[in-house]
Amino acid sequence: MSKTQAHTVYKLSDGTRVPSVTTYLGVLNKPAIIHWAWEQGAAGLDYRKVRDQAGDTGSLVHYRILSALEGVDVDLLATYHPNDIATTVVPMKKFAAWLREHEVAPILLETPMVSEAHRFGGTPDYYGLDNHKLTLLDFKTSGAVYPENFYQLAAYKKLLEEHGYEVESARVVRISKIVDEAFEDRPAGNLENAWKIFLACQQIYELQKASRRTLQEKEE
Repeated sequence: MSKTQAHTVYKLSDGTRVPSVTTYLGVLNKPAIIHWAWEQGAAGLDYRKVRDQAGDTGSLVHYRILSALEGVDVDLLATYHPNDIATTVVPMKKFAAWLREHEVAPILLETPMVSEAHRFGGTPDYYGLDNHKLTLLDFKTSGAVYPENFYQLAAYKKLLEEHGYEVESARVVRISKIVDEAFEDRPAGNLENAWKIFLACQQIYELQKASRRTLQEKEE
């Protein structure tokens, strides 16, 4: 699997580096992940290896979905091993099934953005028309749709609006890697509370960062 993709660095107009949406949401406790890791251990598996493999597959599925939405034919064999490509066959069939029900016209695909007002950056998967509505979409290959997915959407919505893009609809589209599961398309609804939760995560992160800095200064 290709490992060439680097993390996006987000900077304000004055050059100040700011954290990403996912960095701020990292302060959240994720009990589902802890339970999943326990299940892997109970089955005699190293959860870190399983996690990394699933992450690689998810990244490749994500890349293939965005390439399809952009209308670009990519030579996967030039970069990826055939075994890695094979792991994306099932989710890509589900994406094709989802796409048959939607008339899409992308405006922005994986476009990094920064909020000067709230000092964070993020890269929404898809913004554009979906069945004639200006829509924000986030594609997931996880085992379920989690509450933090909507906090992420709320932050992306704010990013888009700050840059002058109207968002009429926001949804999480989960493309499962499990054969007997259909795709899941979950509307976000009103994201007001989700945005407040994101801001609370941002505040906790910055307070923790300041606390660590203070402790380090005392030790020095």
